[in-house]
Amino acid sequence: MGRTLYLECNSGISGDMTVGALLDLGADMQVLKTSLESIKAEGFKLAFTRVKRSGLDCMDFDVILDEEHDGHDHDMEYLYGHLHEEGHEHHHEHHEHHEHHHENHHHAHRGMKEINEIIDTAELTDRARIIAKKIFGVLAEAESKAHGVPVEEVHFHEVGAIDSIVDIVAIAVCIDNLDIDNVIVPKLYEGQGTVRCQHGILPVPVPAVTNIVAEHKIRLEILDVMGELVTPTGAATVAAIRTSDTLPDEFVIEKVGMGSGKRDYGLSGFLRAMIISEK
Repeated sequence: MGRTLYLECNSGISGDMTVGALLDLGADMQVLKTSLESIKAEGFKLAFTRVKRSGLDCMDFDVILDEEHDGHDHDMEYLYGHLHEEGHEHHHEHHEHHEHHHENHHHAHRGMKEINEIIDTAELTDRARIIAKKIFGVLAEAESKAHGVPVEEVHFHEVGAIDSIVDIVAIAVCIDNLDIDNVIVPKLYEGQGTVRCQHGILPVPVPAVTNIVAEHKIRLEILDVMGELVTPTGAATVAAIRTSDTLPDEFVIEKVGMGSGKRDYGLSGFLRAMIISEK
């Protein structure tokens, strides 16, 4: 019998928060590094640090992209700058130019076929490979619906950026390494407002997230916070690994892990993961 994981998503959930929380729970960092270093893709480095969120000690997992691959994921001014546009134009122009460059070199050919090849050629256990493909499958399905193209034609932008591949493989490796069989996620907490993406400005929750929660019947609570708390990778992870949305009436917490988010919305800013048992 594997273990039961409970994810408490009070500040939302993203790929890097999930990896941080699972590492903090005790997933083997060396096993993870070895697996991630076997990914056949360039342009990323890994950073593992301890950070404080709301004064509490959390694990921070960061995929650092070189200039050419950077998707501005943690750039608050870029993501939400359209709310106060002045002085923002220069930044935006630079981004457009750089995004275009990025598109030609790296994104144009990264669909599910290429992503499955990357997962197949990485050094993973069979179970980690299955979990990673399942998470990507959920994402591809949601993006396919959002953009109105068949799954095999979905070209990942935000998610196909190498950091999502690394996050998703890392989550799969850690779930497997921790021997987790059951995953309880009662609901996701999400913000509101709008966020900028490569194609323009989107409402929060973003369409990929609404498609995932609709398809997989995941309960949402919308908080009074402006910003994207649930990323497509976070939602896809929950949809792919969740086995129940109901906590037992009583349980024992065996271990707690806290993974830091990167964006500051004035909430606690971490994902709390717990190994629980009913004995």
